[in-house]
Amino acid sequence: MVHELSSNRPTAPMARRSIAKSLIGLLLSSKPGPSSRLTASGSVTYMPSPGEGAPRVVTLIPGDGIGPYVTDAVEQVMKAMHAPVLFEKYDIRGDMKSVPEEVMASIKKNKVCLKGGLHTPVGGGVNSLNVQLRKELDLYASLVNCCNLPGLPTRHENVDIVVIRENTEGEYSGLEHEVVPGVVESLKVITKFCSERIALYAFEYANLNNRKKVTAVHKANIMKLADGLFLESCREVAKRYPGIKYNEIIVDNCCMQLVSKPEQFDVMVTPNLYGNLVANTAAGIAGGTGFMPGGNVGADHAIFEQGASAGNVGNIKILDQKKANPVALLLSSAMMLRHLLFPSFADRLENAVKGVILEGKCRTKDLGGDSTTQEVVDAVIAALD
Repeated sequence: MVHELSSNRPTAPMARRSIAKSLIGLLLSSKPGPSSRLTASGSVTYMPSPGEGAPRVVTLIPGDGIGPYVTDAVEQVMKAMHAPVLFEKYDIRGDMKSVPEEVMASIKKNKVCLKGGLHTPVGGGVNSLNVQLRKELDLYASLVNCCNLPGLPTRHENVDIVVIRENTEGEYSGLEHEVVPGVVESLKVITKFCSERIALYAFEYANLNNRKKVTAVHKANIMKLADGLFLESCREVAKRYPGIKYNEIIVDNCCMQLVSKPEQFDVMVTPNLYGNLVANTAAGIAGGTGFMPGGNVGADHAIFEQGASAGNVGNIKILDQKKANPVALLLSSAMMLRHLLFPSFADRLENAVKGVILEGKCRTKDLGGDSTTQEVVDAVIAALD
């Protein structure tokens, strides 16, 4: 189904109940059934379980640049593996003034969306559709898993970092105005509710995925009130998890430590802007943005997309040569399948992608090869067990 196109956030008590309900649902649903299993490497998201077994309709946004190529790759692989997913496709562009109402209604109805990159113009007063989606759907947690893939050599080994970023406030609040000509004021908003909520998500993720440490990234030495409130919230939540080590790091030192000794990090929890920078840096260290999966999740909805935003719409040369790397979105689709309670399909997809990377015969240019998008897709389909 293809559509050609030219809310409310929960109150604090409602959101708290939603988190608790989601976590209980996850704990109950994470036990493998007779015909499915959860692998140790499979990440978990904390969302209400939409149902098991029945096919699910998912909103699909191909997006800009390489987006249509990599979303088409996902569609081909899903069809080849007979995954119980039906796509409801909407063609929108990042330079639109807002997300069309039909698209927002589709995501709210289907609860889950798979998305290619949407380009955000620099300057010019055009708002980011990515930010609009996160705010209107209250997708408060961005999760990016930056890890080495077997067979892909990188400068650092044993990198396995999960960056969990607050997704709805901070510098992305969009509160800017010109005080007088030549003077612009941009407001950074940090709230205790959102800070506690993202901290709880990070510690629950660590607890459920057998992670040992959570690191809070901040700049509280300068922004003493805003980042100080974020740290205070993280510390309060950390007290509830004595079995998980908690530490803090200033964001500039964090960047230096990431490029020199990334294996020291496990789960990182960050305010909005720092998380974007840290996730892209960690992705580059682990091998590149082209194979880092990611998701944006809330109490009721989730959008899965390439984890690191750098280069997610590609460039003209890649488009002309049809050599966009589909790996990141394929792995994000595996995350989506686990979220939809189709773990066996997620395992098949993830294992096929990793097998192709390990074999090394089909890789796009950013991974040291010269394959086209379609050649990688064909190799993944052939590798499906």
